[in-house]
Amino acid sequence: MSIDDRIFADVCDHARKAAMLQTIADTLEWDERTGMPSAAGEYRAQQVSTLRAQVHRLRTDAKYGEQLATLSEQAAALPPHGDHAATIRELNVDFRRDSKLPEDLVQRLSLATVRGQQSWDAARKADDYRQFKPALAEILALKKEQADRYREGSDATLYESLLDEFEPGGREAKLAEVFQELRSELVPMIEAIGRSPNQPDLQCVRGPFDLDRQRAFSHQVCESIGFDFSRGRLDETSHPFCTTLGPDDIRILTRYESTWLPGGLYGSMHEAGHGIYEQGLRADWFGLPPGSYASLSVHESQSRLWENQVGRSRAFWQWLLPQATEVLDSSLEGVSADEFYFATNAVGPSLIRVEADEATYNLHIIIRFDLERQLIAGDLSVDQLPEAWNARYESDLGIRPTSDADGVLQDVHWSAGLFGYFPTYTLGNLIAAQLFATVQAAMPDLEHQIATGEFGPLCHWLRKNVHEPGKCYRTPQLVQKVTGNDLSAAPLISYLKDKLSSLYQF
Repeated sequence: MSIDDRIFADVCDHARKAAMLQTIADTLEWDERTGMPSAAGEYRAQQVSTLRAQVHRLRTDAKYGEQLATLSEQAAALPPHGDHAATIRELNVDFRRDSKLPEDLVQRLSLATVRGQQSWDAARKADDYRQFKPALAEILALKKEQADRYREGSDATLYESLLDEFEPGGREAKLAEVFQELRSELVPMIEAIGRSPNQPDLQCVRGPFDLDRQRAFSHQVCESIGFDFSRGRLDETSHPFCTTLGPDDIRILTRYESTWLPGGLYGSMHEAGHGIYEQGLRADWFGLPPGSYASLSVHESQSRLWENQVGRSRAFWQWLLPQATEVLDSSLEGVSADEFYFATNAVGPSLIRVEADEATYNLHIIIRFDLERQLIAGDLSVDQLPEAWNARYESDLGIRPTSDADGVLQDVHWSAGLFGYFPTYTLGNLIAAQLFATVQAAMPDLEHQIATGEFGPLCHWLRKNVHEPGKCYRTPQLVQKVTGNDLSAAPLISYLKDKLSSLYQF
């Protein structure tokens, strides 16, 4: 049996219409985070909520669901990872999931999260968690209600029902097991680095560096590694992010500090990695699974690969240092590529996740994973959250935040209702290391290419193997297909040990 082409076309048109409305709402949210007047916040929340309700209405339309059910029966004999089968399967999964939520809840969540992000931004600038607490309490209550509805008819935990939105099929207990394995390897490694007498000189990355020069430098680097500025742009905001407003409209945002070059540079490269993935998806399938990212962990693997495996490599600084000297500050003359390489791989406890080194970064994620699980389970209240946050930083990283801005208010995610998102960062790190080991084996001259600024072959490999398949494969299947192995922590641990033991002589 073959599928009914007319019904399939109708379903695709319907899904594309919903995607267009979704991107209009995303455009309004991008504007809110970049240039919207502060007084416009409440009306913007109403605008976004109205659009999201319309999107939900389309995605839960009864006729649309009947058509998907018909196609699902017809698609049984299709190749499971082909474009048509994947489209039918994934749209049907989304339909069943979305149909569990009443439109009223969708609107209330949308209003609460748009207002929540505005509240978070103001509270962070004021360094006052109390300003944000009422918004967070409302969002948390709504997310619990959402999670309870999502898990109807399944054995998922409340947390897993939220995690599934970002990492389909992810299991809470399995994540905890993987994270504990990773933590057991990282903690002694970090301790050994701390004891090493061989430490980097950080002056070369502390500047100060002119902010306008940093902006020009980041633009130049992002373009060099493959971000297409004819299909995107780089702007600034309080918390870096990437958003897709159309198949040829990818917005990336970063922030800069005059006394810490890695913040702006690697924030830009990280978001450019997200943007390169979005630009590598098949535009003719935009709004449909074959033109959508596989999962948030795969998305994070692309940003972390460009930020770390490429951007923190010795080869990268062999290529980039002459340009940095020319664009940023002539005082960098005399600084060697090896010195810059060591400085950008400095390892040590820090408060800010987005600026953390590769070794301690995953400890930041594990803390957030544990705390948000407790919040969703009801074992931790929003009143207790700041102290719980500070205590975990003290016990896990040996440092205690002295401000809300550098502590519980540093990430935007919870204000946007993104409970279950944080684990995808560490999963992304695991995937990035496994992918990079695979591409190194496939391209033995990769290090030379990076050292000479030739990033096209790496971009092409990622596009062919990771980007173009879209969501035709779930994460475990894609990792197995591309690397030949199941997802494992071993490549990341090996990569970190090889690099850091050489630098710190432990």
